[in-house]
Amino acid sequence: MDGYKDCGLSSRDSISIAVLTGNEDDVALVNGSLRDAGLAAHCHWVENPKSIADTLTDEQVELIILNLDNFKDPIRSVIKQKDRFNPEVPVIALCNEAEEEAIENAMHQGASDLVSFKLIGRLQAVVSRELRALRVERALNSTLQSATEYKKQIRDYMQTSSSAIALVQDGIVLEANAEWLKVFRVADLDEIAGLPVMDSFDAESRAAIKGALNAALIGKWQPDEKLVAKPSIDASEIGDLQLELSRVEYDNAPCVQIRIPSESLRSNEPTKLVHDALQRDPTTLFFHRAQFLERIKKRLTRKPGSGLHMLAYIKPDKFSEIKGKVGVLNSEEVIAQFSEFVRRRLHPRDVAGRFEGTSLMVLLERAKERDGQVWGQQLADFVKSQTFEVGEVSTHLTCSVGVCAVSKRFDNFEEFVSATISTCEEARKSGGSMALLHEADEEDTKQKEIDETWARKLKFALMEDRFRLAQLPIAGLRSDAVEMFELLVRMVDQDGNSVLPSEFLPAAVRTNMMKSVDRWIIKASLEFCEKHSADRVFVKMSRQSIVDKSTATWLKSECDERGFDASRLVVQVPERDAARHIRQAQHLTKALRKIGVGFALEHFGTADDKFQILNMLKPDYIKIDGELMHSLMTDKDVQSKVELIVKAAGSRNIKTVAERVENANAMAVLFQLGIDFMQGHYVHEPEVVLEDADDSVQRRTLAQLMAG
Repeated sequence: MDGYKDCGLSSRDSISIAVLTGNEDDVALVNGSLRDAGLAAHCHWVENPKSIADTLTDEQVELIILNLDNFKDPIRSVIKQKDRFNPEVPVIALCNEAEEEAIENAMHQGASDLVSFKLIGRLQAVVSRELRALRVERALNSTLQSATEYKKQIRDYMQTSSSAIALVQDGIVLEANAEWLKVFRVADLDEIAGLPVMDSFDAESRAAIKGALNAALIGKWQPDEKLVAKPSIDASEIGDLQLELSRVEYDNAPCVQIRIPSESLRSNEPTKLVHDALQRDPTTLFFHRAQFLERIKKRLTRKPGSGLHMLAYIKPDKFSEIKGKVGVLNSEEVIAQFSEFVRRRLHPRDVAGRFEGTSLMVLLERAKERDGQVWGQQLADFVKSQTFEVGEVSTHLTCSVGVCAVSKRFDNFEEFVSATISTCEEARKSGGSMALLHEADEEDTKQKEIDETWARKLKFALMEDRFRLAQLPIAGLRSDAVEMFELLVRMVDQDGNSVLPSEFLPAAVRTNMMKSVDRWIIKASLEFCEKHSADRVFVKMSRQSIVDKSTATWLKSECDERGFDASRLVVQVPERDAARHIRQAQHLTKALRKIGVGFALEHFGTADDKFQILNMLKPDYIKIDGELMHSLMTDKDVQSKVELIVKAAGSRNIKTVAERVENANAMAVLFQLGIDFMQGHYVHEPEVVLEDADDSVQRRTLAQLMAG
């Protein structure tokens, strides 16, 4: 026993050990053996692989003992799960026989050692050795971390002494420096100490700040992340504030340090403000018509970063009645308030202008045409629910929105704008308070020729294997225990140039070739999983594959042929397509569950009867429509809508994923609302991961592709 005390362990040490085995007797054996050696072991029985994450989350495990003879997962799988929680924790393998070759193999797979049931004394010695090494490593890391953090704080204070800093605990201000008091126009610390920090910020920013504080407190807020927030005071001089959050200790208790770098407090140069003001309409604060048209013409000459460009024409309904109620002079105030509602829903890449009279126009950049219509309808619904206060008069207003996507059917810019305005007029004639998407009455000869060309391009791209797979990481907001990706398709033309998905995917739909593209994506995704360690990948499936009765059978055949673990694959379909073809979708989901493939609904949350489809299809995941993310930070109604979706999903044991998360503010709000996962450009840009191994092209027929 003294020998173990010399290793840095005493009989008073409490050791938390996870024992991975299908037999509870093994737990008693390990526990008794270690206690006989003077080690106060506290063993946690992990009966199956699904319980590993729960045990590592709930318990401060210092050691894992894995019975290779009586546990489903091999060493590598256990190591992989363990590393997501604490890479330091050693894994000791246990079996009936432990020859030297087996020991070498176990250590090669990541185990610290392999011992047998026959040599209990060796088990005691190995456990003592690994625990001592673990605790020495932790002590060293703690010392280094403390020294590094201390130096960093000193450096920060020396280099950024003019930054505004406050310490917040449980949402309450504990301390604040002079710069913080100056920013928020506070004469003395006593005025804000002991009060909620939220009182210092505008109502639009509070949800994001609350989520960011919680995330920072549990270490989920990265040091380089910045939260953009508005102060509650008049921000005409300083504008938006960039907040940096970090977890620190104060009076032996955790709290959050909020720092506003001095550079973010500097006001814009007066010349820039004057120049900008001259280009903007004083009522709406949007660009004047001439400046707006000049900007969007330049923007339309370049391809969008993702998706496609759309023009939205927004016009209040029956504004003459509003003018008669509030008066001619006060009618501009109504337009000003109306414009502010539009501004709150703009994406950073959108451009807005006052087009004529009461009308506004916005150039949108969205993934699909439908996204533009959804944006317009959300705006119309919100405006309808608001009360406009002008002096002592209260009134209500509705608006109509016409949305038109850039298309080769328009010969010039004039036709494009006219089509957008005409679509808005159709919405007004239909009763107003709605958004309509422009659609051609019939497909003209030019469009038919374009589609015939695309059909040939797609067939050759499939036969010459000129599609590429791109991965978009899905990050966990609650836990990083599961490594997940959405796998997207990219196309390369015959000259080696990249083709945007917004160009070839709609063409594949129109030419009825999406099923072939879907099957290429699925095959490539299975290959990706075989070469990489992703736990789960999400693959889109089009309407054509949903209604095809052979889809599930084909997918099962592919998985069986490869010996592929189907639980690593999640098929996702748009909520709109699933709702339109509910019987086929039900048939598909039942067949997928039989082979172990997961099911997800994407673009969820825009339909009126959103929860009925959850009861009918019982998806494993729902992806909340990315269009909701654009106004999530400022619109409490959207926040409530998302929160309702999260609660409905939670009650049905469905995981939630937020689409198109663009910045830290949105992430903070999502964290507060209880979202499980997120994806988008803020997490990571899509990255091509599957390239040809050589330059040779293998030509295949469509029949061969479809047959696998």
